[in-house]
Amino acid sequence: MKTLGYYNGRYAEIDQMMIPMDDRACWFGDGVYDATYCRNYIIYSLDEHIDRFYNSAALLEITLSQSKEELKEILCDMVRKVDSPDQMVYWQATRGTAPRLHQFPEGTANIWIMLRPKQIGDTYRKIKLITAEDTRFLHCNIKTLNLIPSVMASQRAAIAGCDETVFHRGQRVTECAHSNLSILKDGVFYTAPSDNLILPGIARAHLILACKELGIPVSETPFTLADMIDADEIIVSSSGSLALAACEIDGKIVGGRDQQLLRKIQDFVLADFIARTGG
Repeated sequence: MKTLGYYNGRYAEIDQMMIPMDDRACWFGDGVYDATYCRNYIIYSLDEHIDRFYNSAALLEITLSQSKEELKEILCDMVRKVDSPDQMVYWQATRGTAPRLHQFPEGTANIWIMLRPKQIGDTYRKIKLITAEDTRFLHCNIKTLNLIPSVMASQRAAIAGCDETVFHRGQRVTECAHSNLSILKDGVFYTAPSDNLILPGIARAHLILACKELGIPVSETPFTLADMIDADEIIVSSSGSLALAACEIDGKIVGGRDQQLLRKIQDFVLADFIARTGG
C-alpha cells in the first residue's frame, strides 16, 4: 500500500477510510495524538511516544481499550504493510462515538492511525522564526487534538516567509507552534522546564540526553525573549527534524556564534536516530 489508514480495526488506503460523523473528534476535537517516524520499518523511540500518548489520554480521562503493548504491536505490524520503509507514523484516540453532548459518553476510545511515506527533514538546514504571544490554554503538556492556535500561528509564519512561530507568555519563551525551542549560551544548553506550558517533546528529551553524554551542562529553567535573541545558538526540535538551528527571528539575524558545539549536538542526535532505526 502507498498509504495506510486504520480505524478501530479496519484499515485501507487513507483516502478510502470513512469516519463516523458522531466521532467526538468531529464535534469537539476531543482526543489526543502522537506521532513519530520510522526508518527501515523500525519506529523511532516508539516506547517514549507510546508512554506520552497514554499519559495524555489519562490526563483527559480517555479510556483506551488496548494496552501499550497491544497498540505497539498494531503500529509495528501496520508499518510493514506500506511500500516505503520511511514513514511518518501518526495515531490518535478520540473519546468514542456518540450524539453531540459535552459530557463524556460511555465506552472506550476510537483509535485512528495514519501512515504516509516520509523521511525526517534535514537536521542541518537553517530556519527563520517569528514570535507571537502564547494564547493557548494552560494544559500544553497534553498532546490534544485542539491545535487551532498552533494552526493560526503556523499560517502567520508561512505568510511571513518563515518556518515556525515562537510562543511567549509575557517575556517567557514557552515553545513553538509545533516544536520545542532551546538555546545555547556560553556552552550551556537551556530549555524550558517540563511544566504545563510546554509539551514534553521526545526530541527535546533526546537533546537533553545528548548534551549530558557530550558533557554539556543542561539547565531546565525558563528563559526570556531577550535571552533567546542574545543566545549563541537557537535550536528548534521535533521528531520530524531533530535539531534545527534558527538564523533569523522577526527579521533579525540570530545565532551562528557557537556552530561547533551546535554541530556536535546535531551529529549526536542524528547518529542516535540512525542507530535506533537499523543503522
